[in-house]
Amino acid sequence: MLRQNGHKKVSAVLFLCAMNAIRSPMAEALTRHYFEKSLYVKSAGVRKGYLDPFTVTVLDEVSISIAGYQSQTIEELADWEGFNFDLIITLSPEAHHQALELTRTLAVDVEYWPTLDPSENQGSREQKLAAYREVREYLGERILARFGE
Repeated sequence: MLRQNGHKKVSAVLFLCAMNAIRSPMAEALTRHYFEKSLYVKSAGVRKGYLDPFTVTVLDEVSISIAGYQSQTIEELADWEGFNFDLIITLSPEAHHQALELTRTLAVDVEYWPTLDPSENQGSREQKLAAYREVREYLGERILARFGE
C-alpha cells in the first residue's frame, strides 16, 4: 500500500544510530510528537551510549520532553521486545551497515538519512546548541516529509 508521498505505508519504525545518545532519540521523540497515534516508533544504537544533555535541551525548546529516556543498543531492544519493524531509518554509516546486516535474516526495509553528529561541533555553548538545533530541524523536516500524508 502506498501513501500519498509515494512510500510504502509503515506502522512500526526504528531509528538506528551509533550510540542512541543524540540523533536517534531525537528522531524517536520528534516522530512520537508528530505521529503518536498512527506510528509505533523506537530508537536504538549499535553501541551503548547515554542521552546527551544538549539533546534534552533542544527538544525542550520545542516542548518535547525526553526526560527519563534510557538509551539502548539494538541487541537490548531485540531482547526486550523482539524485532517487529517495517522500516529501519539509519542516521550514521555504522548504523546503516548494521541495519543492512539485519536484512539478511529479517524482512525489513532500510533507509539511510545521513545526519551529522552535532557533538563534534566545537565552540561556545550557544554554538554547540545551534548545531543540535540544526539536527532537530533537519530530522523534523525529514520525518514530516516521510510519514506525513
